[in-house]
Amino acid sequence: MLMRGRGLRVAGGQKSFSIGGSGGRKKADLESDVHTGIPLTFAHGPADGEELAAAANELFKQASRRRIAIGVIVAVSAHMALFELFPRMQVDSLGAAAVALETIELPPEVRVPPPPEQVSRPATPRVAAVDVAENVTIAPTTFESNPVENLPPPPKTGTPDERPSFIPYTVAPTLKNKDEVLRFLERVYPATLRSAGIGGAVVLWLYIDEEGRVQRTVVAESSGFEQLDEAAQQVASKMHWKPAMNRDKKTPVWLSQAIDFSVT
Repeated sequence: MLMRGRGLRVAGGQKSFSIGGSGGRKKADLESDVHTGIPLTFAHGPADGEELAAAANELFKQASRRRIAIGVIVAVSAHMALFELFPRMQVDSLGAAAVALETIELPPEVRVPPPPEQVSRPATPRVAAVDVAENVTIAPTTFESNPVENLPPPPKTGTPDERPSFIPYTVAPTLKNKDEVLRFLERVYPATLRSAGIGGAVVLWLYIDEEGRVQRTVVAESSGFEQLDEAAQQVASKMHWKPAMNRDKKTPVWLSQAIDFSVT
């Protein structure tokens, strides 16, 4: 495009035209003043507008490529700077602890018994019709009509030392010769049962008098072997007790004592 004076010369391809005052110059003179290096396009129709839009779009694409390249370079440089400036992270080894598995024995299966059979409903009792007179009276009971001499004697229960029974006491008896009794138990343990590895426990009822002596023994629970039951009674006879006390008085008592025969 070339401006001279007050005129405008636009050249595009092989077409050219002038606007404004040319000072009366000829068309050939004006064309000689036009620079022919860069063609100019003047939008004066639909075709020229499309060419102008295409040129602008091409310029925008070129500028966008430059901006994208610059952005990628800046981003890569920033990441490299972050990796260089900040310390590197290290992963520590996480050792897995060994866990010992414990075997648990399951309890035996319990069989649920079947439900009981349905019990039939009992028959309704029938009350017989009995005629009872309304003027029935009960004769009075007096001691004169029933003297004590005519009453039957009470049942014989025996003395307290004949059968185990509860005798009240406030202080229980205590064994005084425990070591001697244990040594005697080792001597009377039947040898045949000991060698066979047979043992057992015997529970005795002991009747202890006011002096702490064992006066009577009764087998409450047997060991299942007669020889062990007899040996337990022999051991009980060697026991010496501190007598029981009922408040401030000595009293005889029945005492339950277990004697155990075991092979060690």
